[in-house]
Amino acid sequence: MCGIVGYAGARQAPPLLMEGLKRLEYRGYDSAGLAVINDGQLVRRRAMGKLSNLESLIQKDPVKGMVALGHTRWATHGKPSEENAHPHADCGGSLVVIHNGIIENYLELKDRLLDQGHKFESETDTEVVAHLVEEKIKEVSRGRPSTPDLNEPLLFEATRQALSELRGAYALAVLWAKAPDVIIAAKTASPLIIGLGQGENFLASDVPAFLGYTRKAVFMEDGEMAVLKASRCTYFNLKGQKIEKTPVQIQWDRTMAEKSGHKHFMLKEIYEQPQACENTMRGRFFPLKDGVLKRETGLDTESIRRFRQIYMVACGTAYHACLVGKYWIERLTGLPAHVETASEFRYREVLIGPEDLLITVSQSGETADTLAAVRLAKTRGAKVLAICNCVGSAITREADYNLYTHCGPEFGVASTKAFVGQLTALAVFTLHAAVARGAMDERAGKEFVEDLVKIPGYIRAALKLEPRIKEIARKFYRKDHFLFIGRYVNFAIALEAALKLKEISYIHAEGYAAGELKHGPIALIDEDMPVVAILTRSKVFEKMVSSLEEVKARGAQLIVLRTEGDPEIRGADFPLVLPAVPEILSPLVNIIPLQLLAYHIADMRGCDVDQPRNLAKSVTVE
Repeated sequence: MCGIVGYAGARQAPPLLMEGLKRLEYRGYDSAGLAVINDGQLVRRRAMGKLSNLESLIQKDPVKGMVALGHTRWATHGKPSEENAHPHADCGGSLVVIHNGIIENYLELKDRLLDQGHKFESETDTEVVAHLVEEKIKEVSRGRPSTPDLNEPLLFEATRQALSELRGAYALAVLWAKAPDVIIAAKTASPLIIGLGQGENFLASDVPAFLGYTRKAVFMEDGEMAVLKASRCTYFNLKGQKIEKTPVQIQWDRTMAEKSGHKHFMLKEIYEQPQACENTMRGRFFPLKDGVLKRETGLDTESIRRFRQIYMVACGTAYHACLVGKYWIERLTGLPAHVETASEFRYREVLIGPEDLLITVSQSGETADTLAAVRLAKTRGAKVLAICNCVGSAITREADYNLYTHCGPEFGVASTKAFVGQLTALAVFTLHAAVARGAMDERAGKEFVEDLVKIPGYIRAALKLEPRIKEIARKFYRKDHFLFIGRYVNFAIALEAALKLKEISYIHAEGYAAGELKHGPIALIDEDMPVVAILTRSKVFEKMVSSLEEVKARGAQLIVLRTEGDPEIRGADFPLVLPAVPEILSPLVNIIPLQLLAYHIADMRGCDVDQPRNLAKSVTVE
């Protein structure tokens, strides 16, 4: 998502920052800014839109300095604007912060700081950090002598104490005019990398930002801080204790570096899914009543109560997200929900009208069939809510309401993190629609939120299965056919897993509702047919076990997803054990090992994973 660049050295920093930010443009952004210390003064330049706008601003009003921070922002808290662009400053304008991630308790902190007299100029969660560090500087310095040589430890301690009050994910950097030669940085759950040069040091959210100047890098881990100066870089834990870090020599070319060392964009994007989930949830839970949906989309509570039914249209992976959403919406809101492939929706007599809501889901917002379905629904008087990853795309311009997924750019043609973002957005919508319609009280709503905020952690746990998944892929990558089975909310995950495998490996794969096996597909099963079964904890667990018995009796080799702590599954040749997740949210986690399985099988077959044959990222024609 956001791009972070920092520099401390002997060169003029602004050109280096602009170059670094350009190297991070692939991450997506809607505004940019930088802050430079020059002659003891901190100067900011910020602009909406592309980096060229910031460049023009700097050309008209140049800035100089050899210690600086730069940032590209993808809007989450607050619309794209100069006021919401980073870096964000404290009240006096002498301290700035840039940040990537989510400060979950920013509203609580902001209310406290407002009571203490702080004034805010933006709608972001990041600005809270700048004011909090400012407040901590006052507290830490109280009763201490004020001398320039003490300002560096003062800034470090104030930042450390501020971090102890933050909840959420962050990669951030702090710059203070009274400590003009130092940058304080810290990381938890968002990427942050130090580039070590000769008489200069760099800070970035990804390696390409500094790869033209040094290949010596230190990858920051969660709960670590760095003190960055031109002459040195030192590292600490959040208790303030000094730690040692071992630099690595980057061997990647620039294209590989943009993939954070991963072989393909698809694998990088699979690993970005915890962040995609967090970013899509960010700031969208409270208040549960009369707030979030109207603020985010313009869709008010009374309108939600009036809807008679919901239609959902999409294509490919987004269609599978809608299938999961159908289960959620019908179970939690009581509204009938119909899922349609967009290419079929427009060619039949659709009974949609003014009392109905059409939800359209698209990564790009440019899919031709989906756009046509939106236009048809609007001619019938229906309202349209778009769930989309691309701000300002065609579908979002046509829709009445927009709920963005904030996943950042997705380069792999086979969608992964966009799918998790779409599911997360559908979960957020379902939560607020259920509360608005009185189908879920506030207590149940808070319980749902508590379950949902744990999902990124569960996804990270699922990603740790990759070594085992590679072993399984090595056994099956030469197969010509695969079968995926699931039930209830995980039927759609069986469909999506099969789609991923055939998209990138060119293996024939089918997904089925397990209860349908006896109605035909069981004829395909023999000793040469691998079957992947989604058998995590579920109300249909026993019925799934019965289906597995039928499959195993015909000699199939079984790859089984099961829940940690549950009994072992008899006949499961290759079990993959996942954390215990509430069944209704389990699709968000169960898809992860199946994406990895598809990826490694395709890679072992020598396929072009990021650009599979015959496929395009956005289907803009029928």
